[in-house]
Amino acid sequence: METPDGPRAGGWASYDAVRADTAPQPSPPPLPPPASASPPPSRLNAGRLWAGGVMTAGVAGLTAVVAVLLVRGVFGVSVFGPAGDGVPANTSATVPAVTAAAAALGATGVLHLLALTVRRPCRLFSCLVTLTTAALVLLPFGTAASPGEKVGSAVVRLAVGVTVGALLSAVGRGALRRGR
Repeated sequence: METPDGPRAGGWASYDAVRADTAPQPSPPPLPPPASASPPPSRLNAGRLWAGGVMTAGVAGLTAVVAVLLVRGVFGVSVFGPAGDGVPANTSATVPAVTAAAAALGATGVLHLLALTVRRPCRLFSCLVTLTTAALVLLPFGTAASPGEKVGSAVVRLAVGVTVGALLSAVGRGALRRGR
C-alpha cells in the first residue's frame, strides 16, 4: 500500500531513492556479434593474384616437363601415343609444358572472376580445379592408346592439375584479404 507521502508501509523505498544511494554501476560489456553474421567483404589484390598466377604457370610448365621425362625416361612409356584412332600424336615435352602454363593462366583468370563475383571464391575454385583435373585424368582412358600410354598421360595430367590447384589456391588466399 502506498501513501501519498512516499513508499508503502513496511519500509520499502522507491526505486529512485535506492538508485540515488548506490554508486554508479558499470555498463555491461557489449555483446559479441551473432554467429550467423556474414564475414566482412573481401578485398582483392589483383597484382598479387596475377603475379602468383604467372609464377604458377611457370611451375606448372616445369611440372609437365618433369612428369613427361619421368614417364618416358624412367618407365619407357609414350605419353600421348601414336596418332590415329582418336589418339593424339606423340609430341615433345614442350607441348604439355606450354599447355600446362596456359591452363594455369586461364585458371588465374577464373579465380579472379570468382573473387569479384562470389562470396567464397577459394572454396569454389578448389572444387572447380578438382573436378577439371579429374575429368582430364580420365580423358586418356577413352582413347584407343595402349594401357601404358593411357596411364602415362593420366599421370602427367594429374601432376599438373595438383600443382595448379595447390599453388593457385594458396595464391588466392593470399590475394584476398577480409575486412577493410
